[in-house]
Parts: sequence; structure tokens; C-alpha cells
Amino acid sequence: MVEVKDVPEANRYEARVDGESKFAGVAQYIRTAELVAFVHTEVLPEYEGKGVGSALARAALDEARAAHLLVLATCPFFAGWIGRHPEYQDLVYQSRSRVSD
Repeated sequence: MVEVKDVPEANRYEARVDGESKFAGVAQYIRTAELVAFVHTEVLPEYEGKGVGSALARAALDEARAAHLLVLATCPFFAGWIGRHPEYQDLVYQSRSRVSD
């Protein structure tokens, strides 16, 4: 079982498998009052393909939703994961372009 915990002092979510002391993966972020930017996700090689990345993404995005934060997915893993899970599209920050007259 994959357990995900927010570690705000390290600006990252950590995933552990079956209660192991070492983490199986991390998702690093930058958080502001309105936005959380996911900047890097890494899963240790021995845990790849075991749902660790998906557990990190789902837990982090569910917490962003609960906190009413928008999400900026600069990390390719998070961007791709959100692209494959339309139920999280509403969280994605959309920049507003300015058009000058």
C-alpha cells in the first residue's frame, strides 16, 4: 500500500510503500496563497510501475482541491497525469494573456 504525506518544511509530498522508513518517491512543489506549482516528481527505480507516482499525484491534487488552490504543473509527470485524468482539469491554472489595444 502506498501512503503519501505532505512534508511542508521540505516543500514536497513523500510516498512510502508498506510503512517502509525510506521514501519510494517525492513530488516537490512551490506553494503560494492561491497556487501550488508541482516542479519535480521522482520515483525510485525499484518502485517504478507500482502506482507510486499516481498516488503522489492524486493525494497532492486532492489536497490542492480541498485547500481551494489552483495547480501549475511545470513537472512533466504531473502535466501528463492531469492530462490523462480529466476529473482534475478544473484545478489547472490558466494564465490570462493581456491584449493591448
